[in-house]
Amino acid sequence: MTAGPSQNKLYARASALTRRIGMPVVVLLAAFAFDLAFITDAAFDDAGPKVIDLLLFPGIFGMVFCALWAQKRAAVAAVAASVVLVAYTLVVRYFNIPTYSSVLANLSITEVVAGVEILFYAARRTRPGVAFAVISGLVLATLTAVSGRYMDGMSGGTMAQAMLFGGILLGGTLVFAIPGRDRMTNPRSYEKLQKLNKLVLGQWPLIGMLSVALILEFTFTYASGAHGLPILVCSIVAAIIAIAAPRRPADAMIALTAVMLLSALVTPFLRLRYDYPTPGGVPGTQVVAGMGAIVTLVRAVGLGKATSRLAALTGVVMGACVLNTQRPNPRLMTNPDDIAGFAIAGLLLLGISVAVGLALRSRDSERTQVIQSAISDAQTSERMALARELHDVVAHHVTGIVVQAQAAKMMGEKNPQVAVEAMGRIEDAGVEALAAMRRLVRSMRGDAPAGSSEFSEQATTDLAADLRSLIERSNHGVKTSMKLELPSDVPHEVGRSALRLVQESLTNIGKHASGAKEALVIAEVAGSELHLQVTDDGREPDRRPAGGSGGYGLIGMRERVALLHGRLSAGRAPGGGWRVEAWLPLEGEE
Repeated sequence: MTAGPSQNKLYARASALTRRIGMPVVVLLAAFAFDLAFITDAAFDDAGPKVIDLLLFPGIFGMVFCALWAQKRAAVAAVAASVVLVAYTLVVRYFNIPTYSSVLANLSITEVVAGVEILFYAARRTRPGVAFAVISGLVLATLTAVSGRYMDGMSGGTMAQAMLFGGILLGGTLVFAIPGRDRMTNPRSYEKLQKLNKLVLGQWPLIGMLSVALILEFTFTYASGAHGLPILVCSIVAAIIAIAAPRRPADAMIALTAVMLLSALVTPFLRLRYDYPTPGGVPGTQVVAGMGAIVTLVRAVGLGKATSRLAALTGVVMGACVLNTQRPNPRLMTNPDDIAGFAIAGLLLLGISVAVGLALRSRDSERTQVIQSAISDAQTSERMALARELHDVVAHHVTGIVVQAQAAKMMGEKNPQVAVEAMGRIEDAGVEALAAMRRLVRSMRGDAPAGSSEFSEQATTDLAADLRSLIERSNHGVKTSMKLELPSDVPHEVGRSALRLVQESLTNIGKHASGAKEALVIAEVAGSELHLQVTDDGREPDRRPAGGSGGYGLIGMRERVALLHGRLSAGRAPGGGWRVEAWLPLEGEE
């Protein structure tokens, strides 16, 4: 039951490590690990002199150092790599050290990978003239190593293959390197390159397996001469399709099926022998590419929608197995036992690929649900914050307008001067309400922080001064006195919430405290808490409050207090009137 999370955690750590040290370094280290195991094993086998193969490592170490150096000094590292290749070719010739071919004849896989990375950095980061010079030198040094390390003289076919593969590496590297030389003058090309980099980072496990398989096929191609070249080309195309499959999984599966069908039909005419192995009639690279494409397709569309394409690919593999398993004399495989054995192996690989695809699809679904839940929670929190600000700020001013309008209506006939003064206060409150609404609109449009207002936009470093300003400017129609004993270092979030609690309490006095003559605001520090108390001497209203009651005032206050892990008490006071008390911790909880 715990295997899934452990694997996910391991994959996440591997991905984080890859991003931290960089994909080029990971590939270089993987190539070096391969050469380390392969050459060490060859050094102690029964073929040829013992231990002499280990003399290849100084040259390999030199190329690894140049590749790492190229990340900072590409031009100098390219020159150094050229010197290392030529110098160590002389060492190989002098000591008769046996060499091993990978993508290029007589060069180890580490030397090839290091050379490609040096070529990439030189083309990407150096001036055009310098890049041309150092790349030309590196190409000449590589040709010297390919031809000079062959003891008995290279055949024309082997040299032609080395030229072809080297040209592919050179052209492919330049195609990837040149678009990223200048980000400003060619932003579209750079954007495409960034998408490609993202795709490569997402497919790095598959790329690693395909790279190993392709290296082996390059070796098989050298051993078989020109006969295996068409199969190698099909394998390279299959690998590219599998890597690019996440962009269009269904179309990629169709294209891969067509390439594997072409490879299966061509193979009988190439007269390949056992020096170019095709397990089950399908080259190893195409097997890995097929499994990767199946995983991508099932992960993207599910098993139900992928069934038809999986059936087509399975049919092609079965045909390739029947056609190309019996070699070196190609004939159809008709033995039922052999067919059953290959069918079981094929179904096992298919089942593994489908299972991995379904597991990744399930993980993607869970991740999507988590993200959607987080987005929904953030949206809800933002809506609640805006609702609280709308209720606390705008409703406060509007309540003052209604109270002053009622007073002007009652006293206007008896004392017109009172009505005129009330109209002035109504105008001021309307201007403040309009300003508050504009600030909320800016917040919703992203022009101001969510929940900002005339008080929260201020620093609120002096809570006592802000409370005095709030009480003096309030228009709730009740005389309010205050008792403030506050330090100057009240935390910002605590001060802002305290300001809102007092503001909402005064608004409720204007709306609900029928016959109230006086209100009292107390704000003081008691121990490690800020104590707030707002009381009035009114009585329970016998009519609908001014402007109606939305019922959200106490809800908003409780939400603010809960966010700070405080306590809130609101209700009728023992001696009459209404009392609101809050205790807000001045220090956050650990």
